[in-house]
Amino acid sequence: MDHAERLSVPLRWWAQGTMLVASFWLAVLAATPDHEWLAWAVTAVALAVMVGAFASYGSARVEVRDGHLRAGRARIPLSYVGSVQALDTEGMRRQAGVDADARAHLLLRPYLKRGVRVDLADPDDPTPYWLVASRRPQELAAALESARTH
Repeated sequence: MDHAERLSVPLRWWAQGTMLVASFWLAVLAATPDHEWLAWAVTAVALAVMVGAFASYGSARVEVRDGHLRAGRARIPLSYVGSVQALDTEGMRRQAGVDADARAHLLLRPYLKRGVRVDLADPDDPTPYWLVASRRPQELAAALESARTH
């Protein structure tokens, strides 16, 4: 069983970002009423920055495929994956907060409240576990467990 998901930013971020860019347009237009072109230029730049930032931040992928777990840019063979635990909102909050280990590898997004803790079984790796945000943590955990046992 493979698993693949993209941790893209939610629609509300796009809506709020668009409203912010529109506010920039209005502010520049009010400040320079004789130079409407300047308001449009600032708006174009702000829109390009917003789209680039959201697309980049939301491009992280979580995949279980071809014998590897990939979380963002990090990748680990499934032979080094130990126990796997799907976390609800409270479990994720604790693992990323009061119960966190500073050596852990984290792929978190503030708009994703659930995830998976993946303990590592590599004695040479100082990283004790990966904490990975997911929209479908149960499916990710099941894919890891299934791939690990085959």
